[in-house]
Amino acid sequence: MTKSTSSGWREARRESAREAIVDAAWRLARDEGLLIWSIRDLATQAGITTPTVYAYFDSKHAIYDAMFGQAATDFAESMARPYDVEGSREQLYAFAHRFFDFCASDVARYQLLFQRTIPGFTPTTEAYAPSVRALTHLKQVLADNGIAGEEHLDLATALVAGLVSQQISNDPGGDRWLRLVDEAMEMFLAHCQVLDGGRSLTSRTDLTTGVTR
Repeated sequence: MTKSTSSGWREARRESAREAIVDAAWRLARDEGLLIWSIRDLATQAGITTPTVYAYFDSKHAIYDAMFGQAATDFAESMARPYDVEGSREQLYAFAHRFFDFCASDVARYQLLFQRTIPGFTPTTEAYAPSVRALTHLKQVLADNGIAGEEHLDLATALVAGLVSQQISNDPGGDRWLRLVDEAMEMFLAHCQVLDGGRSLTSRTDLTTGVTR
């Protein structure tokens, strides 16, 4: 075995071990909540010793960061998948429904990504990067509806995340707030149109060039 092959094998083994620990952390988070479990609990769940956990992660926050990066990647990939609808308005509705479904389907993942559930934890730039890609995609969906501005992006995400929070808190597994997604987006579009002084919502802005057409 050459030196480079040996190094590659060790790195692959290390990555596999880290993934197994993160998978165990997700199981605990979904069963017991994001905050309750300890490193000792995690070691038991993963079938390893506590010192072994620390051989791969130097703190619980480092594990949260790996979990965040994994969840953010799943979010970005989900949001970037093509939509089976035509029309800019319909794609915005489809995006909102996909955002809602992604969040509501996994409470622990939603809390880690979109709520300040863990005191003192801030994801690293690397872990947060996939979320930026997802938001860039939403910006383009909004631009396709003639909507620009960071405040509009914030409003759109707040509307959907707020509906998700209500759904999870008051009707878990139901559809009481899911049924309001289209209405919320309709209100959002009407609001933005008024702010733009009646500018057509069918105008399109390419984010790469800034040209509206």
